[in-house]
Parts: sequence; C-alpha cells; structure tokens
Amino acid sequence: MGLSPLLGLVVFALDVWAIALIINTKIETAQKVIWILLILFLPVIGLLIWYFAGPKPSR
Repeated sequence: MGLSPLLGLVVFALDVWAIALIINTKIETAQKVIWILLILFLPVIGLLIWYFAGPKPSR
C-alpha cells in the first residue's frame, strides 16, 4: 500500500472542509464558485492559495 492513498485521503478531506467553509462565507456566489473550482481543479495548490488568500468564514 504505502503512504500515497493516505495522503490522497487527507487532501480530499481538507478540500471538502475548505469547500464547506467557502460555502459558509458571506461573499458573492460568483466568488464562491471561483474558489470552489480552484480547489477542485488544483486540489493541493488551490487549498494552499485559499488558506492564505481566500475568504474567511463569518462567525
């Protein structure tokens, strides 16, 4: 087996978590779609970009 499937599962879980947080932000729908597409098409890089530059969830 190895580490690869576990790493893939972790990235998938983090992507799902990020998308859930994006959905709960108070930004326009078009911006939400752009962020979600970025994470879906570039899972690791998109997640990092979102983490440092993306919208933060409202409380």
